[in-house]
Amino acid sequence: MGVRVPDCYEASEGPEGTLLVLEDLSEWSPGADPVEVVGVYADLHARFVGVAEHRWPWLRRAGVGAELVGELYDRTWPAISGRHDLSPRVRRFGSEMVGHVAGAERTRGGDGRLTLVHGDASGRNQRTSPTGEIVFLDWEDVGLSDGIADIAWFLVSSVAPERWREVIDAYPDTSGLRAVLPAAMVQGLFSLSGTEDGSKDAHGWLQRLEAAASRL
Repeated sequence: MGVRVPDCYEASEGPEGTLLVLEDLSEWSPGADPVEVVGVYADLHARFVGVAEHRWPWLRRAGVGAELVGELYDRTWPAISGRHDLSPRVRRFGSEMVGHVAGAERTRGGDGRLTLVHGDASGRNQRTSPTGEIVFLDWEDVGLSDGIADIAWFLVSSVAPERWREVIDAYPDTSGLRAVLPAAMVQGLFSLSGTEDGSKDAHGWLQRLEAAASRL
């Protein structure tokens, strides 16, 4: 694919299940510089525009399961809305999304510039070698979408708000960012729901959600 992934030394199936033996990256640092990450994603997305859907017709398209995500959100929102750490703007966004998440999920496909996307482009799925090489992990959500969907989730999940401008500027075409941010924010609210009210992790999610809401 033109991006660095862990080497696979063995992949086999047996009576006890599936065995994968992957490259040991325990000496690599978690995460990577966000501007460099976006540069790699930009190259990946550009390489497979108009190609991925023909080369890998089995790829899951953005919007698959949209109704299920919407139903889960509508059930989860009452608990999220009861948190004390939500800012007014994030709370208003969350409330307005009730009944509308399925539409946001379908919009996540972008404007038709379909390409290969990682699908979970968060910092926890990136490592940096001692020499500065970046590797991308955990491709189980790989799919077919507009590449800007990867960037939206990367921003919401992993990039400090003070670096958003330089990260956005590093991607060649962010015209579709506003359209896909709601779906990324919904995923961010799901992640927030798994944190303790007022915790450090929650604070990070809320800062990024606030930055996203300010762009809608």
